[in-house]
Amino acid sequence: MTTAYHHGSLAVQARLGVQQAAAHIAPSINPGIRPVAAAFLEAQPMLVLGAAAPDGRVWASLLTGEPGFARATGPHTVSVAGGLAPHDPLAEASAAGTTVGTIALDPRTRRRMRLNGTARPSARGLLIEAEQVFANCPKYLQKRELYGSDPAGPGTAAPRTGDALTEAQLAAVRAADTFFVATTGPDGADASHRGGNPGFVHAEGPRELLWRDYPGNAMFLTLGNLETDGRAGLLFLDWESGTTLQLSGRAKTVYHLEERFVRFRVDSVVETPAASPLRWSAPAYSPANPTTP
Repeated sequence: MTTAYHHGSLAVQARLGVQQAAAHIAPSINPGIRPVAAAFLEAQPMLVLGAAAPDGRVWASLLTGEPGFARATGPHTVSVAGGLAPHDPLAEASAAGTTVGTIALDPRTRRRMRLNGTARPSARGLLIEAEQVFANCPKYLQKRELYGSDPAGPGTAAPRTGDALTEAQLAAVRAADTFFVATTGPDGADASHRGGNPGFVHAEGPRELLWRDYPGNAMFLTLGNLETDGRAGLLFLDWESGTTLQLSGRAKTVYHLEERFVRFRVDSVVETPAASPLRWSAPAYSPANPTTP
């Protein structure tokens, strides 16, 4: 038995009969940042960070900057320039220091890397001490080209907050082909990616979302965390305008025949117009995406 996974992930792996596959891939989870991982990270203009805020709610937040704004400064440390915006739901968490999960995703090359550890404030912004570093396959990752950054930078409009999705926000969720999910568990926080053709996220109402959990790498880090702690945060990004939609709530895995689904109940909503200055092209959908009904 491998010790790379906590009991929640091991329980999901056992339920689905993938213990051997999960054990085989476990050595890819590294405690440090290898040179290839450091080079990939330094080339990225964005980083998603997931954590629990001081009030206990879990969120996923977007950080952006010129390539190099997030860079490895040693085999176990990452420096992130600027940190989170003052109005971000995780701003206080990062100031106090907390366990975090991050994912660096490059739509241009359909590559992604996850790095989990502990964040604390630094003179540059944030310093993350890495504990788990690993890459994921390109499944369900849409290809996009980066047009550049808005010279005006991130927008200054105040975030719109609420406890349920508006009709416009529901439409954005239904049209999404990508979102990020943050969870927490016995080993700390984790940030991951979910992708599919538009419509793969079902908005069943202003506070109820549902998506099918597509086959992946057999690790089940996200579902494993949800076995032990139902709190979760979602981040939807409008790739063309830079608007972010952050949701915090609770999630539960539903198993049905040979498929599994995640049901998410919204507790809090934060929409920030033009939060990201990055402007991306329309997507070329992943050939791995299942057909949506």
